[in-house]
Amino acid sequence: MGDIYIGLISGTSMDGIDAALVRFGDASLDILQTHEHEYSAALRERLSAAILDSSIATLADVASLHRDVGESFRDAAKVLLKNANVDAAVVKAIGSHGQTVRHEPNIERPFSLQIGDPEIIAEGTGIRTIADFRTADIAQGGQGAPLAPAFHEWLFRQAGTSRVILNIGGISNVTVLAADGAATTGFDTGPGNTLMDAWCRRIQNEAFDRNGAWSASGSVNEDLLQRLLADSYFAAAAPKSTGFEYFNLEWLDRHDLHGIDAADIQATLSELSAVSIADAIRSCLQHECEVLVCGGGVHNIELMRRLAAALPGFNVQSTASAGLDPDWVEAAAFAWLAMRTTLGLPGNLPSVTGAKRATVLGATYNATR
Repeated sequence: MGDIYIGLISGTSMDGIDAALVRFGDASLDILQTHEHEYSAALRERLSAAILDSSIATLADVASLHRDVGESFRDAAKVLLKNANVDAAVVKAIGSHGQTVRHEPNIERPFSLQIGDPEIIAEGTGIRTIADFRTADIAQGGQGAPLAPAFHEWLFRQAGTSRVILNIGGISNVTVLAADGAATTGFDTGPGNTLMDAWCRRIQNEAFDRNGAWSASGSVNEDLLQRLLADSYFAAAAPKSTGFEYFNLEWLDRHDLHGIDAADIQATLSELSAVSIADAIRSCLQHECEVLVCGGGVHNIELMRRLAAALPGFNVQSTASAGLDPDWVEAAAFAWLAMRTTLGLPGNLPSVTGAKRATVLGATYNATR
């Protein structure tokens, strides 16, 4: 029947936690239950303040958030189990990504910090919890990201078929599965939703641009687009990863927005995401292939239209066409990583992250049942 695991993750949107209850077979999975667990408005506000302006966040602020986010992750797992009518005793482990508050893989002393106290999750659920997945890869000289490509390779690789798995979250990342069986590659391409969401919050006081309607109402400013695309990150060779620490409103404001209509800026940011993703894909595969999209960006109709236009000849569609709901790929990935750690198997791909070797990821926190 296969073992059952839970995957928990909150992305850069900081709107809450995706929780998935997953049963794994030898080369397949079955998602038994899912749950979207929103952060409280107060917690979301505190997280945003600490993450978007780290200079004002005290050690006490971060420690308090670590506990409070852990409690939210614990509650997400408990509601998931209740809704599934599944006893905690049948779950082998929880894989908790946590909430990223800083990702700095390219500085002299690299690190990636995710909060959400795993001891609270383990004790609150009675389930062994595995967390802090990125540190082991960074210790091996890797970027610590992206980590999902190992899962994508396990689930989506088909012999003789080239595929790209594209996750559009706050930051976009690609996994390249070549038909010739070459080593899987992958990297962060740059902004996905993060700049569009931030601009939407600033101008419209809305969390995001629903269906891309606002960006669709504007026109791309070609001069601004080319200035944005000239950023050195886009031309940098892989392995590479990035985050909201780099691509944020401060970054955008450095590019002289004076005199440009706000809707046109939003349209340009949508085009930036689409073009930078398309350029990254073409840099890896010179021929047309299937592009399977997951993450929140798959629901942005205008972004998906722009992406398809930027990739003529490529078959751009949701991961649902390959059997996995695009909203739950990332949560399933961390359930899978928890399984790998439980079995003592590596969870990273050095060909993706640049680590010296494949290694078992995460730290394990045992629970008292």
